Parts: sequence; C-alpha cells; structure tokens
Amino acid sequence: MKIKKFIWRKTLIYKTEVEYGDYTMNHVLGCSHGCLYPCYAYLQKKRFGDVKSYEDWCEPALVENTLELLDTELPKYKDKIQMLHLCFTTDPFMYQYDEVRDMSFAAIEKINATGVKCSVLTKGILPIELAQLSKDNEYGITLISLNEAFRKRMEPGSAPWKKRLAALRALHDAGCKTWVSIEPYPTPNIVKQDLAQLLEEVSFVDRIIFGRMNYSKEVTAFAGYKQFYNECATRVIQFCNQHDISCHIKDGTITC
Repeated sequence: MKIKKFIWRKTLIYKTEVEYGDYTMNHVLGCSHGCLYPCYAYLQKKRFGDVKSYEDWCEPALVENTLELLDTELPKYKDKIQMLHLCFTTDPFMYQYDEVRDMSFAAIEKINATGVKCSVLTKGILPIELAQLSKDNEYGITLISLNEAFRKRMEPGSAPWKKRLAALRALHDAGCKTWVSIEPYPTPNIVKQDLAQLLEEVSFVDRIIFGRMNYSKEVTAFAGYKQFYNECATRVIQFCNQHDISCHIKDGTITC
C-alpha cells in the first residue's frame, strides 16, 4: 500500500513515562490496522484535534522530515535517553506499508549511530534486516490471541499472528532481544481462548508485558472481570518466573 498523506513536524523526540522507553517518537500520524477494540492512541489524537474521525486515523500520514528532525534532536537528547521507543501512538512497521517500514529502519539506523538504543512494538512484520543493527535494540510485537478469525475481526489491517510471531522468532534466532505485549487482553465474552497456549507460543522471548483491555463496555459487562485479570496476571508472572523471562504487568490490571 502507498502512503497518501505526508506531514511536517517541528519536533519529534519527547519524554515519556511508559515502560517501553523513557523517550519516544511518532513519525506517523494514524494507524492502518483498524483495531476495533478501543485504541488509546486514536482517542488521544481525536481529543487534541489531530484527527477528525476513525476513518481519518486509519489513513496514515508519514512525517516526511523525520530524518532531518533526528539529525537536529539526537545531539541534544542522546546523553539523556536510556531507550528510545518506536512508537507510542502509531506503528513503526505498519503492515504492508513499505514507506513506513523503510523510514522506520532508516530512523533506527540513525539513532543507533549516535549510541542510543531503541525499543520497537508492532502488529506488523519485523524485517530480518533489523538483526544487522545494534544488538542492544529490543524488538516486540503485540499478540493478544492465537485465534486468526478474532484477529481478522478485531485487528483487520494487522499482520496475521503467525507471520508476526515468525518474524519475531527469526530476530530472536539471529541474536536479537525480543519481547511480546499481551495487551489489551480480552475477556472470555469477547473471545474464548487459552492463555497458557499463548504463553507457550512466546516462551522464547526475553520479556512479556501483560495488560487488561481498557475503555470497553464488553469487558465490564463480563461478570468477575477483575478476578479474571487478577488470575491472568498471576499466571503470566508464574510463567515468566518459571522460564526466566522478564515480566511487567500494566498498571490497573491487578486490582484488590
């Protein structure tokens, strides 16, 4: 697919408090994956008037001066950044968008050249060429279900989960640090599935992040949803401890 919209920005890198990195950058506005569960990124951008509708959001706009901004900003931030995350409100390897993929790769290459390491999170396909870059980088995918019918319904523009996972495994086999975000994890009234099976599929990774599905009436309509997420989080923690995997449970997932 071809990018139809291009935008310019005055700044790119900014401080953040998310667990993926202490700084982040978003060199695309919008996301083509069209997720039908509530998307915090879209809700945020709509609130601040950056996009008018979800249809507008699903038509991504590439920041065409990304590399020029990095040339300007990296010298100022490089000694402060512990991990630069791509991306907080978009997807750096948006499925079937070569222009986004190429810009992301060039950005990571430029960032690494200054001694800064990157974390990456995608629902697309991580290119194996990333293995040629710094081994301090951390490459991740979002994976909330092994049900392909559910993926097609809820994440219609994303990469099939098997392709997503195979690309991550290839980077792991090439010696890269890998991780998985199991968020937003759905309740059984949305899709019935076996969390243990999903965990086994990703047992090769270095880190697992787990979080509940937020902003969803379907979740709160599920009787005992708080207990459900408490039990799921406990299972994730136990699995990670057993397999020597780093683990992070998102705030609000475990409740009293």
